[in-house]
Amino acid sequence: MSDVSASLDFPVTRRADATSTAAREATLANPGFGKKFTDHMAAAAWTPQAGWHDSRVVAYGPLQLDPAAAVLHYAQEIFEGLKAYRHPDGSVWTFRPQVNAARFAASAQRLALPELPEVAFLRSLEQLVATDVDWVPAFAEGAETSLYLRPFMFADEAFLGVRPADAVTYLVIASPSGPYFSGGIKPISLWLSTQYARSGPGGTGAAKCGGNYASSLAAQIDATEHGCDQVVYVDVVERKWIEESGSMNICFVTRDGELITPKLTGTILDGVTRRSVLELASDLGLRADEREISIDDWRDGARSGDIVESFACGTAAVITPIGSLKWEGGSIELATEPGPVAVQIRQALLDIQYGRAEDTHGWLYQLA
Repeated sequence: MSDVSASLDFPVTRRADATSTAAREATLANPGFGKKFTDHMAAAAWTPQAGWHDSRVVAYGPLQLDPAAAVLHYAQEIFEGLKAYRHPDGSVWTFRPQVNAARFAASAQRLALPELPEVAFLRSLEQLVATDVDWVPAFAEGAETSLYLRPFMFADEAFLGVRPADAVTYLVIASPSGPYFSGGIKPISLWLSTQYARSGPGGTGAAKCGGNYASSLAAQIDATEHGCDQVVYVDVVERKWIEESGSMNICFVTRDGELITPKLTGTILDGVTRRSVLELASDLGLRADEREISIDDWRDGARSGDIVESFACGTAAVITPIGSLKWEGGSIELATEPGPVAVQIRQALLDIQYGRAEDTHGWLYQLA
């Protein structure tokens, strides 16, 4: 279902009733996350006959969907998440968007949606950010503010038959984002889910689709009821191999200098931050390894001191230290403060993203 020859330019039609400077600055002073949106959005359409077409940047606003739109009945949709960062010189950059574009295409293939060419994915980000560049928070040392970018694709054909849809819409919206940890990073508590599983072999675990997140909400409620911040999942077959923590990947640091994360098996999302952490590990003198690690390996390693740090990673929080693990009938305290490796990796990533350190890996991509 790919259309790799498509050339989409996303011409801009600016809205006449743009947000006033005062209102925009009030939002940027306290942006929160995912509640306020910029003035415009990027859009494109797809049909089997025309391929990708009608690309544009237009005013942000409500969508009109037929009640029979396929996405409302069969959840044929995917999304991505990445950030735009203001650098000290006023320029705006994002982080490894080519990886997001590749994952978006892989997710589309798994959900029987048309693949969007990388060049169109990148161009949609460029045009939207250039149009709404004043919504990117100003650079401030240590502020950790950004413009969150949400590309997504959904089936909007009005048809109740169960088959891949013949009409698809692609959109990118943007939302100013404040720091994930407003008072500094703090270790979180995890609940080991034995009732729920995130994904199974052959499922959609490696795709970034809404159904994965909808099915995680019951597990999150369960974690909250047990006094925990988030949930950690194990595999669905043997019920012992660690997979993910909520919507984040998990990493472990051993006392002999190894950084371990569960290997990708088709049931774990290939996180951009996860990939970057692995690549940064060698820069920091660590040996990075992707392999299966069981829940007992984690508990026993933490008790013996073989595992000295545990943390989760993802786009929103970058690095989140894990302070405790609880399960039915037991618990273990892991840390009361963020560990030195987690702090060092987090700072290294942020310094690259915000232009405070040289990008020796070639990860940054200029948007404006």
